[in-house]
Amino acid sequence: MRKTLLTVSPAVWLFLVSPLSVAQSGQVLESLKMNSKILGREVKYTLYLPPDYNTSQRRYPVLYLLHGYTGSDTDWVQFGEAHLTADKAIAAGEIPPMIIVMPDGRNDWYANDYQGKNRYEDMFIQELIPFIDATYRTRPQKEFRAIAGLSMGGYGSLHVAAKNTDLFGAVAAFSAAVMTEQEMMDAPKERYDRVFAWIYGPGEGAARLTEHWRKYSVLDLMKTVPADKLKSVRWYIDCGDDDFLYKGNDALHTTMRDLNIPHEYRIRDGAHTWTYWRTYLIEGLKFVGQSFRR
Repeated sequence: MRKTLLTVSPAVWLFLVSPLSVAQSGQVLESLKMNSKILGREVKYTLYLPPDYNTSQRRYPVLYLLHGYTGSDTDWVQFGEAHLTADKAIAAGEIPPMIIVMPDGRNDWYANDYQGKNRYEDMFIQELIPFIDATYRTRPQKEFRAIAGLSMGGYGSLHVAAKNTDLFGAVAAFSAAVMTEQEMMDAPKERYDRVFAWIYGPGEGAARLTEHWRKYSVLDLMKTVPADKLKSVRWYIDCGDDDFLYKGNDALHTTMRDLNIPHEYRIRDGAHTWTYWRTYLIEGLKFVGQSFRR
């Protein structure tokens, strides 16, 4: 039997084995700190820089990715593997290279409390975004800035974007903690006092539906913010069919449909778990990535 010897030129061999032919990884910087004058303390944030950030001079779009209740700035990396998802999607050309900022929201609901003692939302808008734009090579225009999150962070992404439509081009909310009026009124006293009272004010039943709460009610914001402003933002809502937060997400979808506010609404098989968010984060990244492309 005749044998054929296959020869490979040095140039081709280098291409086959070169690390450059393998998808490169972005850089993750955990628990960095920004000093906040508004909060009177340091605010931690974890940062994802795309693979070519340190080898280019380009500026990049930014996604602010918010964690859930009892979480921290490292959750989306440790449990959500957001950096791995972004690496794969960038390498496959599914999303453009982007900076991802994951701030530590503690249990603050990304809101200002009713007494004005803990102004997290003000810090986010007035300090964190300008700080990120000044510190990293970002594209600071609205169309190159998006916000997303899960649970408390999904709620935060929705109310922050609805109240600041001039700053965000797209939103992706996963399992957002959107509460209907009835859910807020019916919440067990122990849970309400522990989780919500310090933000929205104490009370029971209808007394909980304070003016301050309505400022942060996503359902109210969809009715009170001018429609043309809301329509200038691209909205993506995703919730598992077994998620305990289904009522608020369904109500949000219905409200936006009735008001003719364009949005994408996805219901998938799954519950309020990291398995769900890890699996479907890519769809949110693709959605916001469409806003970043030209």
